[in-house]
Amino acid sequence: MNLRHLEVFRAIMRMGSLTAAAESLNVSQPAVSKVLRHFEAQIGYRLFERVGGRLAPTAEAHLLFRDADRIFREVEVLRDFSNRIRDKQIGLLRIAASAPPTFALLPHAMERFRKRNPGTRLVVHTLPAEQIGERIVIGDIDLGLTMAPITEPHVRSTVIGTTEIVAVMRADWPLAVRETVTPHDLSGETIISYGAQPFAGRLLDRVFNEAGIERVAHMEITLSITAAPLVARGLGVAIVDGLMPWQTFGDLVVRPFRPRQGLNIILSTSTALPQSRFVREFSRDLQAAVTELGKGAKPLRAIGEEPPAAGRRPVP
Repeated sequence: MNLRHLEVFRAIMRMGSLTAAAESLNVSQPAVSKVLRHFEAQIGYRLFERVGGRLAPTAEAHLLFRDADRIFREVEVLRDFSNRIRDKQIGLLRIAASAPPTFALLPHAMERFRKRNPGTRLVVHTLPAEQIGERIVIGDIDLGLTMAPITEPHVRSTVIGTTEIVAVMRADWPLAVRETVTPHDLSGETIISYGAQPFAGRLLDRVFNEAGIERVAHMEITLSITAAPLVARGLGVAIVDGLMPWQTFGDLVVRPFRPRQGLNIILSTSTALPQSRFVREFSRDLQAAVTELGKGAKPLRAIGEEPPAAGRRPVP
């Protein structure tokens, strides 16, 4: 097995056919077929079968693909890094954040950072926390900002602030007259909220269970920003994070959800790779943004979250 074998195998899995794989690799279809046959002969099992005239991956191929894909993404990261060295693109900062910090914190931090570093290129990815952790590990991004713990090895996570879960509704909604909203207040309401898998969803499930109520997300979302047009349309009440600047999305009002449920704002970087001065600078700018927005209260440990590991250092 060599890298060429894995490259051809990965291309076939991703493209779905020998012809498309050959085009993506800029080689002929017979060349791809030859490499595939040689690869299968070496490993001793079939990777693809012909089913109804189409190429179908075997179960063994699916098992092999995950690691093959990871290896080549790491190679692509290395190739990109090499090109940056060649082109002297030393002014680059790659940031990944989940949706709420993207909307609430990044504009403030980026404005501060750009004033000092106008020539630096900033690349921003909006991703779920699981993908952010993985991409930090392989070196694809320099800094991550999430509201859920990242448990990947070789990732340093530091709580830089807190927010809480809130109820978002139209200004003319009956619940808008209340100062706070509880699980019991939501009886009979159409709830727009997270499913059971996101960290905040598990947190809410526990709160509702403790209140003796089954939490049902009638409109289930994975990104809190998705709730904005639904609430504005009058489709229900959103139970979501309070970091998102909800008032900027129309005539919406925000009410505290009780009992209060804290969510940490978490900055993550690699422990295996050296931090550039840009990472250190932008970390300070994020902390300033948190303070500016009034989210810099003493960090809370939300339900189900492990306490910080000993020896974790504060943001530089």
